Amino acid sequence: MSAPLILGAVWVLASAVVAMLPMKRQMVPGLALMVAAPVLLGWIGWVHGWAWGVAGLLAFVSMFRNPLLYFLRRALGRPAPLPRELEK
Repeated sequence: MSAPLILGAVWVLASAVVAMLPMKRQMVPGLALMVAAPVLLGWIGWVHGWAWGVAGLLAFVSMFRNPLLYFLRRALGRPAPLPRELEK
């Protein structure tokens, strides 16, 4: 197995562990995983071809759909309510 696929598997496991944390503790590690994902997906796509890169992109969007929708709404200037667990 190649290095990008091993790191991709570690990324998936780390994402699953972060998802089990309470919402307030997910922010920092979740953001780090979200920032690392494009680099890792680009590497996977470069080494194994565009189809595997697209498959990884679909998995990433599926796992991070709520944070991505939040950032998209903020970028478009639309209201982006926070989850009740994060409201102060």
